[in-house]
Amino acid sequence: MEDKAIKKVTVVGAGFVGSTTAYTLMISGLVSEIVLIDINKEKAEGEVMDMNHGMPFVRPVKIYNGNYSDCKGSDIVVITAGANQKEGETRIDLVKKNTAIFKGIIAEVIKHNKDCILLVVTNPVDILTYVTYKISGFPKNKVIGSGTVLDSARFRYLLGDHTGVDPRDVHAYILGEHGDTEVATWSIANIAGIPMSKYCETCHGCKDGLCKKEIYENVKNAAYDIIKKKGATYYAVALAVKRIIEAIVRDESSILTVSSLIEGQYGLDDVCLSVPTIVNKNGIERILNVELSEKEIKLLKESGETLKEVIKTLDL
Repeated sequence: MEDKAIKKVTVVGAGFVGSTTAYTLMISGLVSEIVLIDINKEKAEGEVMDMNHGMPFVRPVKIYNGNYSDCKGSDIVVITAGANQKEGETRIDLVKKNTAIFKGIIAEVIKHNKDCILLVVTNPVDILTYVTYKISGFPKNKVIGSGTVLDSARFRYLLGDHTGVDPRDVHAYILGEHGDTEVATWSIANIAGIPMSKYCETCHGCKDGLCKKEIYENVKNAAYDIIKKKGATYYAVALAVKRIIEAIVRDESSILTVSSLIEGQYGLDDVCLSVPTIVNKNGIERILNVELSEKEIKLLKESGETLKEVIKTLDL
């Protein structure tokens, strides 16, 4: 007998990221029911109306604005609600505001659904993934943060743009915090199995790898740059969330750099951050111990310790 198909997703938060995520799921054909919840009921209703008017152009899917009671029966609850990151504000600056908001959200969700996978997108995503794990009491495999899935995509895009290769054929990861201490793992980056260090010898795009620092800085600061130019980021992050949901819905066992609870891997413990992880219908299937350089492991530990210092200031 086949497992029950995953068919219902609830998105908490109808802001730029939440509504774009719902829209991206709508056109993906992955699920048959999408609920949008927001404290501003009129905003959620308007977003749902707008999407429903495009229903003749997509596969059948039921989309409606609801209340927390509508979380019942959801296979995945995506949390995008929270205070927005303002220009000049780091993701960590958001932590206390959004931790307080999350305490209320998680309490409401688990009143109606204790069997779903919780997918956290709100920033600072690694800390809020840890907060969600602690507050919810859910098994560790069922609490996932969007982590550095987007950062890794930015990294692959910029490397592809630099080398003239389709970014889908660039294999590279950003690990650690989704934020200022994130780590570019150059030691395992490759194109068609050719390590970047060797590919660079024939690329002639720059001398002595001088573009590496620039590419990393552009990845790390991408959100700040976009927020400065247009006020918020939402297209690419919605696609990243869709990709994670796709891996769960289709039971793909795909390797994604989602954020989840780390227990001893890479010398870290009791913190959520992003490392290569197998994602399928169970949520987190397994965290992979990928061989990194000594420098990258050191930076990854520093990233984890930075997050742990912030976690210590929270009332959990």
